[in-house]
Amino acid sequence: MLAYHARTRHHPGRYAEGPGYLDWEQQPDPFRRWEGAPAVPLDLVPPGPAPRYEAACRVGGVPPRPLDRAALSQLFMDALALTAWKKAGDATWPLRVDPSSGNLHPTEGYLLAPAVAGLSEAPGIWHYQPHAHALEQRCALTEEEWAELSAGLPAPCVLVALTSIWWRESWKYGERAWRYCQLDLGHCLGTFAFAAAGLGWQAHLLEGPTDPQLQALLGLARAAPGQPEEERDRPEALLVLAPADAAFDAAAWRLILAPAPGRFLGRPNRLSAEVRAWPVIAQAHEAGRKLGEGGPTDADPPPPWVEDSGAALGLRPLVHQRRSAVDMDGHTGITRAAFLQVVRRLLPGQGAVPWSSLPGRPRVHLAFFVHRVADLAPGLYWLCRDPEAAAAQRGLLDPAFRWEPVEPDLPLFLLREGDQRAVAQGLSCGQAIAADGVFAVAMLGELALCLQRWGPWAWRRLHWEAGLIGQVLYLEAEATGIRGTGIGCFFDDPTHQLLLRPEAWREDRLVDLYHFTAGGPVDDPRLQTLPAYAHREGAAQGRS
Repeated sequence: MLAYHARTRHHPGRYAEGPGYLDWEQQPDPFRRWEGAPAVPLDLVPPGPAPRYEAACRVGGVPPRPLDRAALSQLFMDALALTAWKKAGDATWPLRVDPSSGNLHPTEGYLLAPAVAGLSEAPGIWHYQPHAHALEQRCALTEEEWAELSAGLPAPCVLVALTSIWWRESWKYGERAWRYCQLDLGHCLGTFAFAAAGLGWQAHLLEGPTDPQLQALLGLARAAPGQPEEERDRPEALLVLAPADAAFDAAAWRLILAPAPGRFLGRPNRLSAEVRAWPVIAQAHEAGRKLGEGGPTDADPPPPWVEDSGAALGLRPLVHQRRSAVDMDGHTGITRAAFLQVVRRLLPGQGAVPWSSLPGRPRVHLAFFVHRVADLAPGLYWLCRDPEAAAAQRGLLDPAFRWEPVEPDLPLFLLREGDQRAVAQGLSCGQAIAADGVFAVAMLGELALCLQRWGPWAWRRLHWEAGLIGQVLYLEAEATGIRGTGIGCFFDDPTHQLLLRPEAWREDRLVDLYHFTAGGPVDDPRLQTLPAYAHREGAAQGRS
């Protein structure tokens, strides 16, 4: 894992190995379809004003809704659905609730649920197809099998499995693509956490299942005939969604169900006529598979940070209006109070969404490059997201830093005062968007410690945490009246050299995982915005 991480770093003048050009003839289909699997259309639910975003940021802040077709329709509408189409000339492309590197969307979602009125008379396993906003049934389960699968889980509950398709990212990004698959997975953990919270439910990441167990559960243990390895769904994570007031021990649950391969319906569609293999991704995947049960929940309780209240905005309009800014105006700013509210949202704590969904202590910490915040000096700041790690991290960072507290109740420290725009831009592959916003962020994870404690698969888990942070930053930017965007292109080692003592970055004590920026967006007037599901509504009108 360390070798893959080192190999796929970008360096000034030398980028990680990629295709060098975009082969538009082989651009992957953005939608996985299981051809021949019966599909059940879900309800199209427009985003309404309730519940409030601030209520959804607290476990139990929204009254729980019953498990029915309407709730599942809303869940996937708010977690993985399309939000709009963009059009430029003759080209159109979809936007989705879940952010993705390059808008390529390697993450797929699967639902495992009991019999649900209006959906199915029997339990089963479904694939969510966002273009149709429909569930494709892959496997019918008996009541006994569902009871076996859900033993020890709350009732009612559903399970959501997330997978990655490497080819969608490697088509554009080559060897570095697996990093982006894991970051996108973290974003999707966030979209499901907020979508569940909007229903008065809570999403819990189940750390017990191994990758082979998830493969068997979803019928993905083998490639379909004629399916390239790069186009396969690779199981990543399993969530249980249940009413927020339901009590259960997620760490004690064990996955023991594996339907026979012959019971699964449908054949995966080909995404490209030809694919280009990147062997290092397959090697990294094999090295980073989760083969043992358990995870960071084993010894690490969450820290005691308390979540603050947020903007009085509707959760769902915020979720559905989220976009990735492609340019910043270079002059928009925000107030000190608004910036500190963003910072508070990034601190895990008891009952704070989405952090309550990710077990264990935080292992990713943030360097802020503050450009335009009223009553806060431009400069380089450090946010230590674990109160017990502050002293240790001070020993890892450059000893010349000031470590001046910004607020008495926040682990946010001014390291160095002064204009950081050129620095932020230089570290983010020279992209002006990192300098023209209100602030930019570099996310650094405790890689060496996590690999030592939990094994190679912890590399993936760190990227999930970074992606989850990115999802919160996206929503907080929208709530503050600005716009954010994730930055996957950055120079790892120069970031380490700026922030860390030499021995810390050479030993991978803290490693750069993801960059982000937020500011006043500049829209491209050449682009048209079209409704997300006009194609489905038009088809329904045609049938009527």
